[in-house]
Amino acid sequence: MDEVSKAIIEQLQQDGRRSYAAIGKVVGLSEAAVRQRVQRLIESGVMQVVAVTDPLELGFARQAMVGIRVTGALDPVADRLAELDEVDYVVITTGSYDLLVELVCESDEHLLELISDRIRSIEGVVSTETFMYLRLRKQTYSWGVR
Repeated sequence: MDEVSKAIIEQLQQDGRRSYAAIGKVVGLSEAAVRQRVQRLIESGVMQVVAVTDPLELGFARQAMVGIRVTGALDPVADRLAELDEVDYVVITTGSYDLLVELVCESDEHLLELISDRIRSIEGVVSTETFMYLRLRKQTYSWGVR
């Protein structure tokens, strides 16, 4: 990835609604050239442009991180978890847990059903530990590019 594409990403990390014309002035490209670069970055999977929200403020009563211990291959379990609508983040880790999964649920009952009935029933899941979020203090996606 060249320096211009990195600069475009940094501009969008600061403000995902920044116009292509404004980005073009900063990076030295035309609006059309920025639009094409952004489209290529999106299509290649390097980035996505989304609205980031606080689920607790949108009426979802429970957001939690779940540490999961697995026996056997991790990828099939991670893939099954990623298919669940309530899961917005899945990462394979080292340490006490094999996987970390972030969940967004409508209620305590919904969270209980999701963990007890659906997650723990996935073949390979040995145990789970749930960390419920009480308040979101910081969420940022502006770490730049290297």
